[in-house]
Amino acid sequence: MSRIYKILPRADWIAAHEAGRYDGSPLDLSDGFVHFSTAAQAQETARRHFAGQAELVVLEVEADDLGAALRWEPSRGGDPFPHLYGPLAAELVRYVTEAPLDADGVPVLGALL
Repeated sequence: MSRIYKILPRADWIAAHEAGRYDGSPLDLSDGFVHFSTAAQAQETARRHFAGQAELVVLEVEADDLGAALRWEPSRGGDPFPHLYGPLAAELVRYVTEAPLDADGVPVLGALL
């Protein structure tokens, strides 16, 4: 099993959970896929894209549950990142965890992954 992670504002997850699906952030919608990270990539993703944002959660999803809609594509430095081409069904989210901020305002994910 291979777990992948999505960082997003808690309010976005609440809305997605109520709707039964997550269609993505504005960046995801612009790029045409939902951005995920592996456990090894998630902390750097948090630092680069979510610093200073409070009330974040981390979704944990089993990559195999996403089927052919999940593609591993090169991104930062050629590292393959998981990209979901289509909405994320809320029922496929295994865990939702709060992401606290460190003293510099960067989400701390190490203990969550």
